[in-house]
Amino acid sequence: MHQAWSYQHAIQQAQIQLEHESAKLEAEILLCHLLKISRAQLYTWPERELTDQQANDFFDLIAQRQQGQPIAYLTGQREFWGLNLQVNPNTLIPRADTETLVEIALQKATAYTQPKLLDLGTGSGAIALALASELNQAVIHAVDYSADALTIAKSNAKQLNLSIKFHHGSWFEPIVDQDFDIIVSNPPYIESDDLHLNQGDLRFEPSQALASGVDGLDDLRLIISQAKTHLNPQGWLIVEHGYNQAQAVADLFKQSGYQAVELITDLAGQPRVTIGQKP
Repeated sequence: MHQAWSYQHAIQQAQIQLEHESAKLEAEILLCHLLKISRAQLYTWPERELTDQQANDFFDLIAQRQQGQPIAYLTGQREFWGLNLQVNPNTLIPRADTETLVEIALQKATAYTQPKLLDLGTGSGAIALALASELNQAVIHAVDYSADALTIAKSNAKQLNLSIKFHHGSWFEPIVDQDFDIIVSNPPYIESDDLHLNQGDLRFEPSQALASGVDGLDDLRLIISQAKTHLNPQGWLIVEHGYNQAQAVADLFKQSGYQAVELITDLAGQPRVTIGQKP
């Protein structure tokens, strides 16, 4: 017998299948994405019926979510700094914690009329695009080692009509002859044997964008030591790191001769970002 699925009925069934506290919200997000409607429309017509194809597609998405696939990869998008960004399994999913790094960079940028900024390991372009959306006069460069991630970042820049100079390569290699006022990075900083890499969304995100050696500091060491040769005098390096790495990162900054080294906490009060200034 043919099973008729109203919007409401489909959401209820999905909730039973997902059985976690945000199940209803996730089911609504996925159904709205599939039908290309707003949640307001979902609430207005709860009795409207899905076609057989729509019902199949919806429950296919729910099954993938049950396996742990991140919502952002299932919908192909994630909001960051008020911008709607495309994401896929070649890019990290931008997280609200990283908006702290954007805020600090914007504060530092006010000292310049035409600041020149560099975003290392840009991924979906989230940080660079957030900065570009606020700094009309800035020149912003962004580097990533993954050609696939850069394809997404360029597409995001085009869609948002924001100008970024993208470079393909490892950290400073593609911009050897350039100097900047501000360098920002949210590099991989998880310990390579951290159990969290096998849990939640992290299982599906690109491991090379998450893990960085036994203590998680390999990429941060390289960035902190090399950034000085690419910063203008009084220029700033701003990096995100793990909550338990604050002391180690501050030590790396000091060993490399930065001044005004400061730790900044995110909205949850966790140590999240460290900054330092080139003398």
